Amino acid sequence: MPNRSGISPTIDWSVKGPGAILTVMKRHSSWALALAGGLILVPAAAGIGRADNMHPPRKTVVELFTSQGCSSCPPADALLRELSKRPDIIALSIHVNYWDYIGWKDPFASDETTARQHLYAAALHQRYVYTPEMVIDGAHDVTGSLEADVKTLIDEAAKRDRPRLAVAAKMSGKKIVVDLPAGDAKEKATVWLLTIDREHVTHVERGENTGRTLTDANVVRDVKKLGEWNGKPLQLTADMGDEDDENYVACAILVQSGEIGPVIGAAVVSMQ
Repeated sequence: MPNRSGISPTIDWSVKGPGAILTVMKRHSSWALALAGGLILVPAAAGIGRADNMHPPRKTVVELFTSQGCSSCPPADALLRELSKRPDIIALSIHVNYWDYIGWKDPFASDETTARQHLYAAALHQRYVYTPEMVIDGAHDVTGSLEADVKTLIDEAAKRDRPRLAVAAKMSGKKIVVDLPAGDAKEKATVWLLTIDREHVTHVERGENTGRTLTDANVVRDVKKLGEWNGKPLQLTADMGDEDDENYVACAILVQSGEIGPVIGAAVVSMQ
């Protein structure tokens, strides 16, 4: 089956997702807030944005599912770096591991980051997972290298009139404390915690990108479910005692309808 760019892939494999089996039909040789809770002091290079605790701006969450083993991903990685400089966007680079077998093991991919894309594939009723894929505000996906299409979806998301939950997040010692207010919850929402690295530059020695030097910004290194919000005030904490790598700069807190539906609230907190 052709991918979203109209290019046919080359291998068969399957993954199980909640309530559905997601099948990659063939190999893809050419695939790929309301901020609240205090001033966010994320370095400009991280490109995650800042918050005003009196008038928090509405931000659009852009998640790029990418792999250093995919030759079509570098243009999408470059686009994400560009988007990360915009103050109206929370840009996240999430690496997947299903192309590791080609010859290059992506150092930033894990089962947890890959599982997040599988959840989106089920929620968005996709027949397969692919790279580079951008998911906009948890609601729409697009091939991550198609700049015009990506920016159109971002513009549409920013204009869409929908409720936004004010999420407050702060560091308290080595713990992250997240406060969610009371609100109108039509269904339960899942609170996700994504730990973010600073920019990485990697020289690739094998695989489809052999010889290339790749730059990845806002790399998500860990994904955790913190809890569920049902419309009542809620406080959640996460012990970040083991997350002392100097590369960790921030955490993103995403509140999504259902398990991994549209984003209804988001915040970013600096870890440095």
